[in-house]
Amino acid sequence: MTSSVCVLYFAKSVELTGVKEEIVAVPTPISSRDVWRLLLQRHQRLSVLQDQVVLAVRQQYVAVGDQVVTLADGDEVAVVPPLSGG
Repeated sequence: MTSSVCVLYFAKSVELTGVKEEIVAVPTPISSRDVWRLLLQRHQRLSVLQDQVVLAVRQQYVAVGDQVVTLADGDEVAVVPPLSGG
C-alpha cells in the first residue's frame, strides 16, 4: 500500500532540494531510514546531511533509523537539518 505524503523541507534542506515542499508517494508501513533513502533518491544533494538530519512525522520527531512509521494520505513529513546558531 502507498500513501501520498507532503514532505516539508527546512533550512539547509531547502537550499539542497530547491523546493520547500512536495508530494511524495511512499510505501507504508516504512522505516524512517527508508523514508530518508527515498528522499535521497529524489534529491541526491541531501546526502551532505546524512547522519545529521531528523524527520518529523505529524509534528513528532523521529530519528532516522529502523523505527517503523505508518503514513496515511496527507500526512506531513518534515526534513529538519541541524540548526546553526545559539
